[in-house]
Amino acid sequence: MSSPNLYQLLEQAQTLVSEIATHPDYKQLLDEGYEPDLNIADASTALTYLQWELERNQQPSL
Repeated sequence: MSSPNLYQLLEQAQTLVSEIATHPDYKQLLDEGYEPDLNIADASTALTYLQWELERNQQPSL
């Protein structure tokens, strides 16, 4: 059994993070004072950095 492509997993994760950020239940938690040390934007940024690193490692050396 092969592993899914990491780029595809990153895209799926970004989509899920975006859906969480706009979900009414999540927004309600924020309205009620939910203040995590790391937030949805942090998660999205971490995924973006991972994607950049993968892309950088895929580029041929000059």
